[in-house]
Amino acid sequence: MKRVLVVEDDPDIVELIFHYLEGEGFHVEALGNGEEALRRIRDDGFDLLILDLQLPGMDGLSLCAALRRDSRTEGLPVIMLTARGDEADRVVGLEVGADDYVVKPFSVRELLARIEAVLRRSAERHEGPRLLHVPAGIADLRRSEVRPPDGGKRDRRVELSERELALLTYLARNPRRVVGRDELLLRVWRLPASASHTRAIDMLVVRLREKLGDDATSPHVLVTVRGRGYMLAENVRIE
Repeated sequence: MKRVLVVEDDPDIVELIFHYLEGEGFHVEALGNGEEALRRIRDDGFDLLILDLQLPGMDGLSLCAALRRDSRTEGLPVIMLTARGDEADRVVGLEVGADDYVVKPFSVRELLARIEAVLRRSAERHEGPRLLHVPAGIADLRRSEVRPPDGGKRDRRVELSERELALLTYLARNPRRVVGRDELLLRVWRLPASASHTRAIDMLVVRLREKLGDDATSPHVLVTVRGRGYMLAENVRIE
């Protein structure tokens, strides 16, 4: 049974989340104070944290940042809840390490879908993708190279740069999801969103496609979703 900690000071929202998550088979606990939640998480592990941004004492952003700085809790999946829905808040939430962001008021069905997605991605991250089958052969994320499918000769292998490897690994850890450029900048390279950084990502994708043997007009690996970002093609096999 997955254990979920809800850190929220609105009793109506807590009751709503309790009712639906326990009905879905989760074990749910709740706290309304950031400092107390931090102590509780460090003392007793959870599978997921649902965290309100506005809390008395230590707010949600500070709590999330503290969790990410601690090796004992840095991998805990976090979904943030807030009544503020502007882009700046979403970016800050991702910057401090939140895995997803839900704006109040929200539908319970949406929250459940996001919980399932975050838990699935967390499991995939812990397993760690190693190989991607691509048109040029096999992209080996452990060896930072693309090699022919039969192993081939060393001179036929293509090395991936550190940034190419980081981009491909992040997309492989988030399959079937469109990843925005701002998220890539913040979560992969800890860079602020800017026009120049966004263009740099686009150029990086162009070079990476060449190494993967991808055809930009009909990509088999890296798909551009106009106005949203990038994702791995659904038929890419990941091991």
